[in-house]
Amino acid sequence: MLNPEISPQLLPNNWFRKRTYIFVKNKLMANQDDAPFLSHVEPVLAVHDVIATTNHWNDTLGFTNKWTWGDPPNHGGVSWHGVYIQFSQNPELATVSKGNVVFIKVKKNLEMLYEFHQRKNAEIVVPLENKPWGLAGYTVKELNGYYLNFGGPLIYKREEASTISSSISIIPRIPHATEYLNLLSAVGWHCDHSLVEKILSAPIYGVVAEDVHQQAIGCALLLSDGASFYYIKDVMVHPDWQHKHVGSMLMKQLSNWLDENAPANAYVGLFTGEPLAPFYMQFDFIPVYGMKRLSRKVQE
Repeated sequence: MLNPEISPQLLPNNWFRKRTYIFVKNKLMANQDDAPFLSHVEPVLAVHDVIATTNHWNDTLGFTNKWTWGDPPNHGGVSWHGVYIQFSQNPELATVSKGNVVFIKVKKNLEMLYEFHQRKNAEIVVPLENKPWGLAGYTVKELNGYYLNFGGPLIYKREEASTISSSISIIPRIPHATEYLNLLSAVGWHCDHSLVEKILSAPIYGVVAEDVHQQAIGCALLLSDGASFYYIKDVMVHPDWQHKHVGSMLMKQLSNWLDENAPANAYVGLFTGEPLAPFYMQFDFIPVYGMKRLSRKVQE
């Protein structure tokens, strides 16, 4: 191992050795108690008027804390929870910078924030909607012409269920190989076709959503050790039927089966991204800490 105190100039003039040295030294620094610890990022936006901008972000956009510096103020900022923004008074730069975008992640209650901005008459240029990339969001144009994209978990509207539930049947069965592959392709997931039969032989229970033509438009599978652990996988709904309560119907059927058949206090797990967490929380799932690893077997 290289000595972290060795100067890079003393190492051979070799690209790989130099990069190895930098990697080893940074790795060692990361293990030290006094290593740098990053907190957050604060963008600094050029604005026409610091006082007017901080007031706008506070009164209209809802940022609870504001501050200014200078007499008269030529710098300032606002913050709300873990979001921090600074402003520097520079009218010339602000004029050419307008139109730039700031993305602000909202962990929960995105709809409530949207309604707040509507009441405050913020200039909403794109309304709240579910986006194809897996988040809900809307866009506000602030005082200086910057666009603020507020994004958060997808929105699920329970009232949609009554309009389509009568046309969908939830059948307790494992999907056929062709149905499974079609759903995988529709939602953009990938699978080695040679493994499909093996994959579909493993679940102890499954449910399939069928339309009026008895075509599979969704599925969900359940694995288990048959004693204390259950794992929900491959919850898929064809894009044409997403956000129409089909996923909820699948999960409700699985949850009912678990409540009737699983031993008391059996552990039920699943993997999901943050945008879909609110969906699964409807069925009493809670976020927990987890880790994962992929096998390293060389493909033949």
